[in-house]
Amino acid sequence: MKPWNVIGKTGAPGGNQLTLYEHDGEYVLRVGGRELMSTRRTASEVRLAGLGCQGLMRLPKVRVLIGGLGLGFTLRAALAAVGRDAEVVVAELLPAVLEWNQNHALPLAAKELSDQRTRVVLGDVMDTLKAQSGAWDAILLDADNGTTAMMTRGNRALYETRGLATVHAALRPGGRVVYWSAEPDDRFAKRMAQSGFQVTSELVRAYGTGGPKHQLLLGLKVSKA
Repeated sequence: MKPWNVIGKTGAPGGNQLTLYEHDGEYVLRVGGRELMSTRRTASEVRLAGLGCQGLMRLPKVRVLIGGLGLGFTLRAALAAVGRDAEVVVAELLPAVLEWNQNHALPLAAKELSDQRTRVVLGDVMDTLKAQSGAWDAILLDADNGTTAMMTRGNRALYETRGLATVHAALRPGGRVVYWSAEPDDRFAKRMAQSGFQVTSELVRAYGTGGPKHQLLLGLKVSKA
């Protein structure tokens, strides 16, 4: 059996360690030994962008915000779903994650990060959300392992009532937010609805046709929060 090779390590909030592994062509991000994402389990990350960016290709100068770079699959799908004059901003907390993805020797997101439409902001996505009101056509949030199974305590604000109000304010009228979750969370869906979103959910298998089901919660901005 081929070994798991450590490509890189970095400290993460809360005293955790984030590690990038490679095994037989597969790349995996783990926090404290727990898998965050893998290059072989990408269907829900890709669908996250497809759902959030639906209909944006025909609109001029759209702006998309992605919370968390991960292994670049959501960024790739978002760029494919918007026009040439769009801007896709990725808020990434950890510089090492950006460096790994920029490495052309790894099959991650170097090409997408060099796309003229891509801009990376190093820092907490909540700070980017608070910086501008009514700025985004789509907000794609995959900053942790879900709406309840959080590995980083600081990400909890994204899922609380106050954080939802911040997300709502950051969207343009008719804008969309999509939250990724490792498992269904009806309570969070209800909280989204109470925050002024029209909510629908979709279950996506990790491998497309197999594997565990992940939930995508789509919120359409239809009223004031």
